[in-house]
Amino acid sequence: MDVATQVVRWQETHGRHDLPWQNTCDPYRVWLSEIMLQQTQVATVLTYFPRFLERFPDVRSLAAASLDDVLGLWSGLGYYSRARNLHLCAQAVMRLHGGLFPQTALLLQTLPGIGRSTAAAIASLCFAERVAILDGNVKRVLTRVLGFDGDLASAANERRLWDEASRLLPLRDLPQAMPRYTQGLMDLGATLCTARKPGCEACPLAQSCVARRLGQPEGYPVKTRKLKRSSQSIWLLWAQGENDSVWLSQRPTPGVWAGLYCLPWFDQREALETAVPERYRTALHDTPSFTHVLTHKDLYLHPVQVQMPRSAQASSQGRWMSAQEWPHLGLPAPVRKLLLQE
Repeated sequence: MDVATQVVRWQETHGRHDLPWQNTCDPYRVWLSEIMLQQTQVATVLTYFPRFLERFPDVRSLAAASLDDVLGLWSGLGYYSRARNLHLCAQAVMRLHGGLFPQTALLLQTLPGIGRSTAAAIASLCFAERVAILDGNVKRVLTRVLGFDGDLASAANERRLWDEASRLLPLRDLPQAMPRYTQGLMDLGATLCTARKPGCEACPLAQSCVARRLGQPEGYPVKTRKLKRSSQSIWLLWAQGENDSVWLSQRPTPGVWAGLYCLPWFDQREALETAVPERYRTALHDTPSFTHVLTHKDLYLHPVQVQMPRSAQASSQGRWMSAQEWPHLGLPAPVRKLLLQE
C-alpha cells in the first residue's frame, strides 16, 4: 500500500476531526486557521479563532475593517506581520477576485501573506487540487519516512523535498483523497510524528519509515543553519493620566511590533527622561523590569511610570488613550499585560 493510501485511511479513522476549522470547504476559514497556526500552538489558536470569526465572519467584513481593529483582535498571537498581511489579503480577494478565493495554489500564492505551503493547504483542503504542502510538521513526517537526510538549510535540498512531496500525492479519487491526505499529514506531525519521542508504534507509516528502521527518527529533518539570537534593552514610558488613560504611540513599520500601539520606547533611560516635560521628570518611577522573548531576540523591558494630567504631552509622539479605547487596540502582549495589571 502506498504512502498516500495509508495516510488517507489513517486520517479517516484516527486523525483529528474536532478542530473548528476542520470539516469545511470554506476557504476563508481554512485560510484564517492556516495563518494563525504559523508558529503558534493549536491550543492558543483555539481561543483566538472563534473570537476572530465572530467579529469577522467572512472575507468581506475583514476587508472592510480597520487595521487597528484587526491588530486589536490579534493582540497576543504574535508575529504581527501575519495580521497585517491577513488584512491586505482580504482586501485583495475583494478587489481582485470579487470576494472569492482563487481555487488554485498558483493563484493563491499571488495574494499577500500566502506562501507555497499555505496556498497548497487551501487548494487541496477546499478544492481538492493535487498539490503538496510542506510546513514544519509535514517536513518532519516526510523526511523521516523517506530517510531524506539532505540539509534543509540548502535551498536545493528544500526543492528536492518539494519534489518528493509531490511524488507521494494521491493519484485517484482526488475529491476525497486530497483533503484527507493533506489533513492526515498535518495530523501525523502534530500527534504521532512529533519532534521528540515520536509515537512510531502507532504510526500508519511505521513499516515503510526509513528513519524508524535506522533507529534514529529524532535525527530528521536535518537543518544545520541556526539563526543567531540577539538582545535589546528598552525603556518604556508608562505615562498615566486621569481615569486610567494611557499615553500610547504607534510603532513604525518595519520593526519590532510594527504598526502596534505601544508605550513610547527608548534605547536609554536618559533619552526617556529627556522626552518627558521637565516639570514631571522628578516624578518618574522605575518599575520592575522583565524579559520578553521573541523568536530570535530577547527584549529586556524597563517600564518607567509617571502620573501626568491629560493636558500635558507625555512625549513628542503619541496621544492619550482612554480606558475605553486602549484595551481594544493592537497592543504588544507584554504591554497589554503590563497595563492590565493596574
